[in-house]
Amino acid sequence: MRAWGERIRRADPRWRDLGLTLLVQVATTIPFVVPRDPLDSPATWPAYALTTLGNVPLMWRRRPVAAIFGMVVADSVYTLALDGPGQPLPYAPLVGVYTMALLCPPRVRIAMGVAVSGLVVASVALNTGTARELLFALFVFAAAYALGRLQHTRQAYTAAVEARAAELERANRIEAEQAAARERARIAREMHDVLSHAVSIMIVQAEAGPVAVRRAPERAEAAFDAIAETGRDAMAQLRTMLGVLRADGAARAAPRGPQPGVEELAGLLERVRGSGLEVSYERTGAVRGLPAALEATVHRVVQEALTNVVKHAGASRVSVRLEYGARELAVTVTDDGRGPASGGRGSEAAPGGHGLIGIRERAAAHGGAAVAGPGPGGSGFEVRVVLVTSPLEVGS
Repeated sequence: MRAWGERIRRADPRWRDLGLTLLVQVATTIPFVVPRDPLDSPATWPAYALTTLGNVPLMWRRRPVAAIFGMVVADSVYTLALDGPGQPLPYAPLVGVYTMALLCPPRVRIAMGVAVSGLVVASVALNTGTARELLFALFVFAAAYALGRLQHTRQAYTAAVEARAAELERANRIEAEQAAARERARIAREMHDVLSHAVSIMIVQAEAGPVAVRRAPERAEAAFDAIAETGRDAMAQLRTMLGVLRADGAARAAPRGPQPGVEELAGLLERVRGSGLEVSYERTGAVRGLPAALEATVHRVVQEALTNVVKHAGASRVSVRLEYGARELAVTVTDDGRGPASGGRGSEAAPGGHGLIGIRERAAAHGGAAVAGPGPGGSGFEVRVVLVTSPLEVGS
């Protein structure tokens, strides 16, 4: 039954109106075919034809005013010109009043309501003229009107619910797309940091290898060991990130591990020292543990800053300093290289570069900021990132 109801609801309105007209025609035909008392008015073909003519306007019931007018004309001719069998209920006019209540604006409903009420009173006066018939007729027409208004309210509510559901679906789809875009950007930053750092260290070590082979073979072996170790570390991190991107069983098989944090900076700095740079590292203030996401950001910021030093600065020394404050952590990486004029210090200096952009995005994600420029005294280059470790409390 539910499937049939859904098919009827989705059918062309013209076919639904035709079916309703035929149903009313069947109802109005019954008094003409059932056995009748010989004293009653005869069931003649002209009477039946005029009754049928009064049902035809239902096919255009979605124009309620015109349809009701057509029904009234046919019923008036039937009442005044013929003496046929009566109907238990005025089926077609009731459907017309229901449709008028469903579709028409308030001004039309008021005017039509007054007109229909007057016609009901006149029809009862021409028939029996009793209060009983008048009350019954007014009641059934009022019921048809009330049902039309209830259906109008139901349709409006259903339309509002469907519109709300569609809006929520669009909002969820947009939110999912934005979340996917943010995740792609995050993974892109991670892969850039890992690959850029690893490849930079490997290039520096590889370029120094031939010189070391001739002058200090023992250093050449260390350089090749550093290249292998850097490559293995990069591969492990890339395998983890790529495993997240896979949708098949390979994702479950991919090795999982925590993101590198502050404690892993020692190994990062050691690999940079292997490239020939003198690296210093200090932590000041109330050193404490930080949330995992914040520690990962600190590690990536230092990694990207050191990668820029190795690739572009031509420096001999670089210092890394973490300053722990009450609510903030400042990360400063300073080198004694050629400074901003050397080029390649981020996206502004190197077309297509994403180094400083990635650092600023990471800082902004934790409510902080990043600045980069000449080092102390105007020499070298310095990157300083301030990250919020504890949000301000309301009223503090």
